[in-house]
Amino acid sequence: MDPDGSEQDPEMKEQYASVYVGREEDVKRSERITAVVHDREVVIFYHKGEFHAMDIRCYHSGGPLHLGEIEEFDGRACIVCPWHKYKITLETGEGLYQSIDPKDPSAKPMWCSKGIKQRIHTVTVDNGNIYVTLSNKPFKCDSDYYATGIFKVIPSSF
Repeated sequence: MDPDGSEQDPEMKEQYASVYVGREEDVKRSERITAVVHDREVVIFYHKGEFHAMDIRCYHSGGPLHLGEIEEFDGRACIVCPWHKYKITLETGEGLYQSIDPKDPSAKPMWCSKGIKQRIHTVTVDNGNIYVTLSNKPFKCDSDYYATGIFKVIPSSF
């Protein structure tokens, strides 16, 4: 039984346990690392004093986000997928795109959100160690497609 009085499947509980992925100083130095957390490939970024973790494969076509560049769009830090230049916010996993009103010739392009497309995971720093806890948010995320099933690069242990 959990403290809140609900029962939870032990396998599910283990899937969301924090996993050590590296030393804080190493991640800061390299600005990114990759890791496998409970059979899920993730990338951990260090950008402007903050750590961010997300699924390693882009939601659009499975591109390798750990090889992308971090750029600012509309004041938000984004990883740009090296395959098709999709922009994904580090903070929320939203896909960003520029939109313009074709009926207004003087309109300027505006940054818009496609909604949350990339699953974001929690990064914790404890005594110089970096831990990642997988997201247990119940919604389906587009990046789940490339993080599980036949596209998963890391084979399951069972």
